[in-house]
Amino acid sequence: MEEALAKIRPHTSSSLPHQKTPANLLQALESTFTETGTDRTPTAYFAALVTTLDGTLQKNDTSLGDGDVLPAELYLLALVSPFVPHLVIQSNLNTLLSLTAPLFPSLAGHAPPLRSQLTLYNSVFRALDRSQLDISIARQSFATVLQLCLDPRPKVRKRAADLVNDVLSNPPSPLLRHPYAQRVAEWMQTSLHQAGSGVILKSKTAKEPSSTDTAIYLLAVLRPILPNLPLDAIPPVTTVLLTLPRLGNPYLSQSAYSILSELFTASVGSGTHSATEQIPAVLSAILSSPPLQSDTAVTPSWLRVLGDAMLAYHSANPEACTGDFLRVWKSIWSFFETSHPQTRKAAAEALQSLAQCITLPMVHAAVNESPNGKSSLRGIVAQTTKALDSLAYAQSITELFHVVSSLLSNLNMRVESGKSTLAAEKLLMPLVQKIADLRIQKNFEHKEAADTVISTAMKVIGPAVLLQAIPLNLEPQDRQAGREPRAFLLPMIAQPHPSPLGHFVSYFVPLSERMFNLQQKAETEARQSEAKVWSVLVSQVWAGFAGYCHAPADVKDALTPAFSQLLSQLLYTQPDLRLPVLRGLRVLVESSLAVSQADPEKAHETSVSGGVVTYTEAVQNVIFLKNQVENWFAVFFNVFGSVDRESRGIVGDVISVWANLADPQEISQAYRKVIELFRQNLQKLTATPDTYQNASVTTMTQDLLMLLLPFLDAPDVSSLFQICITEEVLCCKDNGVQKRGYKVLSKLLSSGKVQTDTLVTFQQLEGFTTGLSPAAKKDRLVLLAHLIPGIPSTSLHVIPSLIPEAVLGTKEPSEKARSAAFELIVVMGRKMSEGGVVKRQMVEGMDEDGIDEANANIDEYMTMVAGGLAGATPHMISATITAISRLVFEFKDAIGSQMQTEVFTTLLVFLSSSNREIVKSTLGYIKLAIHTLPADLLRLHLCGLVPALLAWSHDHKNHFKAKVRHIFERMIRRFGWNDVYQAAGEDQASKVLINIKKRKERAKRRKAREGEADDEVEASSGKVAIGDAFEDVLYGSESELDDSDDEEQIARGGGSKRKGGGHGVRLRVDDDEPMDLLQGAASRITNAAANRRRKPGQDANHFKSEAETGKLVIPAEDSDSDIEVSARKTTKDVAGSAYRESLTSVDGFARGPNGRIKFNKDTKKRRRENEDDGGDIEMADAETLTEAKKNKRRSEVKLGHEFKAKKSGGDVKKGGLDPYAYLPLSQAAKKKGRNQIGIARKR
Repeated sequence: MEEALAKIRPHTSSSLPHQKTPANLLQALESTFTETGTDRTPTAYFAALVTTLDGTLQKNDTSLGDGDVLPAELYLLALVSPFVPHLVIQSNLNTLLSLTAPLFPSLAGHAPPLRSQLTLYNSVFRALDRSQLDISIARQSFATVLQLCLDPRPKVRKRAADLVNDVLSNPPSPLLRHPYAQRVAEWMQTSLHQAGSGVILKSKTAKEPSSTDTAIYLLAVLRPILPNLPLDAIPPVTTVLLTLPRLGNPYLSQSAYSILSELFTASVGSGTHSATEQIPAVLSAILSSPPLQSDTAVTPSWLRVLGDAMLAYHSANPEACTGDFLRVWKSIWSFFETSHPQTRKAAAEALQSLAQCITLPMVHAAVNESPNGKSSLRGIVAQTTKALDSLAYAQSITELFHVVSSLLSNLNMRVESGKSTLAAEKLLMPLVQKIADLRIQKNFEHKEAADTVISTAMKVIGPAVLLQAIPLNLEPQDRQAGREPRAFLLPMIAQPHPSPLGHFVSYFVPLSERMFNLQQKAETEARQSEAKVWSVLVSQVWAGFAGYCHAPADVKDALTPAFSQLLSQLLYTQPDLRLPVLRGLRVLVESSLAVSQADPEKAHETSVSGGVVTYTEAVQNVIFLKNQVENWFAVFFNVFGSVDRESRGIVGDVISVWANLADPQEISQAYRKVIELFRQNLQKLTATPDTYQNASVTTMTQDLLMLLLPFLDAPDVSSLFQICITEEVLCCKDNGVQKRGYKVLSKLLSSGKVQTDTLVTFQQLEGFTTGLSPAAKKDRLVLLAHLIPGIPSTSLHVIPSLIPEAVLGTKEPSEKARSAAFELIVVMGRKMSEGGVVKRQMVEGMDEDGIDEANANIDEYMTMVAGGLAGATPHMISATITAISRLVFEFKDAIGSQMQTEVFTTLLVFLSSSNREIVKSTLGYIKLAIHTLPADLLRLHLCGLVPALLAWSHDHKNHFKAKVRHIFERMIRRFGWNDVYQAAGEDQASKVLINIKKRKERAKRRKAREGEADDEVEASSGKVAIGDAFEDVLYGSESELDDSDDEEQIARGGGSKRKGGGHGVRLRVDDDEPMDLLQGAASRITNAAANRRRKPGQDANHFKSEAETGKLVIPAEDSDSDIEVSARKTTKDVAGSAYRESLTSVDGFARGPNGRIKFNKDTKKRRRENEDDGGDIEMADAETLTEAKKNKRRSEVKLGHEFKAKKSGGDVKKGGLDPYAYLPLSQAAKKKGRNQIGIARKR
């Protein structure tokens, strides 16, 4: 509320009456509050405004002009009412309604006060309880609001519609639906019926809307309130909506259909079927009035409502939905023949919704009959297959493929229980095979859409079945037999599919071995390109390993010792295949655990609907994998130690996943092995710190310990903590060991498994500061932040000893270290604000004032941090100011006003410092204070703050000028121009503020010219927020007016659209074979423009070729590149020309007797000589060339020379001869050059 009122107060001197009157009224009310000592609460404003409104109405002062009092009172009431407690509004309801309800008739002709009244009533109705809503005056007022929803003025209409929506969305407790919902539904039904039947005739006056406009207004109100209407009111509204398209308005029809779609979608999503009883009637009504295919506005909405209605019908009554399935499918299918892309897209989406309505009885009926049967699914498949070869559907190939993909996904049903055969395999395999054949044709242009279909088939049916119908054909014998390769199938295998893992072992493993042998053979015979092809194919084969590992049922049979050994060898010896193998092993465990930990009933439903593994099989697989954990741990640990640091991430993820299967004994055994290895290498590293190998192995073991840490039991956790908090680890010469040591300790503390004495730990850590590496500071600060919450409330004397380290950490070069330091400072502040005792006698340097103990609070903590302001170095002082800024931002509501004042006045002194580092931090604090602290507190210090800032307003170093200007802009927005300007003092200093004001006014005028002006909206900054609120305030110092002095940029639009861009679909004609328009049309369709295709080798036709060899003969002048030509020109330069130019040219210079440089004067003679020196000439030809240039200048033709008389000096006019002839303007414009004289004798 305060922010809203702050925008009104400055308008007391406005020249606009509708702005000035509310501001003066607000000023009068606040003056009264000040005199009577009343707090400025929302209740106080509300009571004062109601009293003022009562007095105005008693005086019969009901004028509603711009500068009158009544509109201003309503405006302020509307602004204050959302913040008034509901109990206050309820207790003053009768008074408020008796004053404002009679105003509705008089407000009807004045939109601004009427909008204020509606905003006021929005807050009033939302505050009422159940009994008060039944008051007659409240019901009458709400009826008036309903009628205003049909007001022809858009803003009034929207405000009324928002009121209705907000009221219905917030029913009084404990009701779930608002008492007015039934009344709104009846009003909506009656009004829509009248609009649909044309009862509301079009009036001659523009104020009364026609029936079509009224219907549009009603639909705009209905859309948001539809979820809040009673369930029994939905069917009548649906019936009325179906009559609206008869009015013939495209927008109205589209809105009605879209609302019906939302209604059906909401009924499916919420599980309520309020509108589903009349879906058969709705379907019949919609199907009986289909739009024209050329009606591109209504058709997409009509198609969507069909799809959504069928989905809702299927959700409510699947058996009845089956009866209308084929009829709706045929109605939607006919729209694939249109040329409008959006209509085809909507038809495809509707058919995809229809595909979700396929039931198991429909599938059984289609599977049990012959391929030429008459079932609905067989007919759909046959229709789709035929459409791929038809020219009528040539434009819809992509949409047809989307429909086929949807059919594949929704036919993922088992035909017979206990068997793996799916309905998609039985019904759609010939269609998928046909699409795969189209995919490999050379001129087929819809390969991406075809890949989507085949990928969906791979996901549903699986490669074990699909590759039998669509073989890969990748081996040499397949190429020799003329079979086209299908390497595009390999990337599709990586997705989850139902094929067993044994198929990969029996099919792809031998295939990859044969490909690897071909790769080795090609490398031996120096065929590097072919070897690379086989290498890529092998990688793609193993990338599909993860697809087979998604909860396979045959893990126990497929993961044999031989196959496990092969996987281990690949991990050791094949770096390129290591990633896909690791990914597959991780997926194998994750998917098996997910199924085994799921609900058995849900797992059974999944297996019936198309899933492969059952709950029992998943549990058996997990038990089998648990027995393999120890062996795989050894493999993973060896691989983890052999790869470089960048590649350890995926190996660590796999170790963590497999650790979920391991027993505590296995984890403990692995931990003991790793910790022993860590100790051995740490001793070697301590003895010989320069050995890189020892440091690498030590850090590797620490990484393994962090991976095992979440799975360790309490004894192992305690031993690990004691091992890491030692001088050998935390003071190690190797940075990596130190960092990981602190990181392990932080993870142990955050896990909550370790119990430690916090004070003893602090003492131990304090002794390790001397050997601390800069790289480990971030992790040390994180560790300290984890230890702070464990400090006893009676031992808070530890915190002052940590403050210097945390404060200096805010100046670290590493951003992560700075963030950790700020977090530590905030954590210590929270600990101090929780309360406790600070024993000053136990703090070094704080036992001199005689006070033994101090109560812990945020003010005491601020005093401790402020002690750094007496630091010996500017670096420490600057860091302290930054830390104080962070605390002020974080605890602005908890720090007392006296402490805030002391901090502000103390830091204000540092603005006069001569050290830039200190001043930079102080400017950051000042900016933060203006943004955060109360305005009343800062207003008292403007006289000292503004002159101190003006002293840096002309300093460009460190961007001080921009920072100061930005601070002043914030100050002006918060305190007003007059207060800041009066505090400036000197005339010279105040010029800076005047300049800022002018820049802001210029920016507003510029935005006004661009149509984006807004008096109260700040100009948006071009800098993207960095995510941290504190850093956005502290470091976001770019001024919003930085570019306001720049010239206005002229926006250049994009290039003009080429006419005829929508060339449509064409048939591609091949010269070598005849065109068959009845078969295979899909492969001969192209979307490219005619005669625009670039043919291979077409540039070769420009050159002759030798008859014997066939080589192209390229002339010598054509073979030279631009570089060669420029190189030949460069070789013609005369040696010494650079020295001569330095003496004689305009850009040259000479040195005087004392060595000073004197530049040549820019004279006409020198410029003329430079023009004459365009090329290198022989001395003998100099005179000839000079004469030729004179003749050339003399013989330059004038504009219009072709119209000049041969024997005269120009056209005869009254005053003599005109030396220029007259000619058309278009010709003169073409011939006029840059330095020539135009027709109007102007250059």
